[in-house]
Amino acid sequence: MSAHEGFIEVTGGKVWYRIHNKESQNIPVIILHGGPGSSHYSMQGLGILAEDRPVIFYDQLGCGKSDRPDDQSLWTIDRFVEELRQVKDGLNLEEFHILGHSWGTTLAAAYYLAKPEGIKSIIFSSPCLSAPLWAEDQEENRKLLPMAVQEALKRNEEKGTTDSEEYKKATEVFNKHFVCRLDPYPEFLKKGREFRGPEVYNIMWGPSEFHVTGNLKHFDCTGQLKDFNVPTLYTCGRFDEATPKSTEYYSSLTPDGTFHVFEQSAHMPYIEEHDEYVQVIGEFLKSVD
Repeated sequence: MSAHEGFIEVTGGKVWYRIHNKESQNIPVIILHGGPGSSHYSMQGLGILAEDRPVIFYDQLGCGKSDRPDDQSLWTIDRFVEELRQVKDGLNLEEFHILGHSWGTTLAAAYYLAKPEGIKSIIFSSPCLSAPLWAEDQEENRKLLPMAVQEALKRNEEKGTTDSEEYKKATEVFNKHFVCRLDPYPEFLKKGREFRGPEVYNIMWGPSEFHVTGNLKHFDCTGQLKDFNVPTLYTCGRFDEATPKSTEYYSSLTPDGTFHVFEQSAHMPYIEEHDEYVQVIGEFLKSVD
């Protein structure tokens, strides 16, 4: 199956993209990776969806194979919405599906609310559609960790030492519970760390998944989910930091929303339960075409 890649000029620099099965006449799906600043790297296995349609990956500005400009003013959700429009126009997409994961769902929602034209469906994979609700959920998740880990996290956050080794090690424990439960941790994911853009993450989100201090801190579109007029699929893992309770709540607010839980996964079911994930996503996309 063919794959074509290149670069598109966007506000602030150039972003890298790759299209699998560009020749297909079916409606393409564009993948919005997490982070902010995590790159498409961990999601590349979803290229298998190209058996049915074009699959488009791109690394958002500031990470992966895209430019990494030294300009902190670029790291806002409005600029990322505009970037997605520029990618869409650069690839001449008239109709397309969106699959967003984690921060990618935040971007997908903001994009739809600003520029809904041409969007056939949205998949909200492990969604963050309310940063305040996300923060509340992580407070509950933290209570499930060993007491020593909870105390280390709290102590460093209060002291402003979230760059300490103690905080990093405590964060790793959280991640093993709620981000990726595979043991051993996949080697290819370790290699993907070099593609991250930590500055983007720190400015927009904060020092960790569960300590939100960045400019997305007050993002909340739950009041607008009633205005989503395309088929939407909400998915998460049973042990996801994007909790099943909140994910199902988002789905209940959306007129044409459906909900699926991957029972053996945390925040990365596209890796933790790859085959089932691809099946669920593929069947949803086919049902919309």
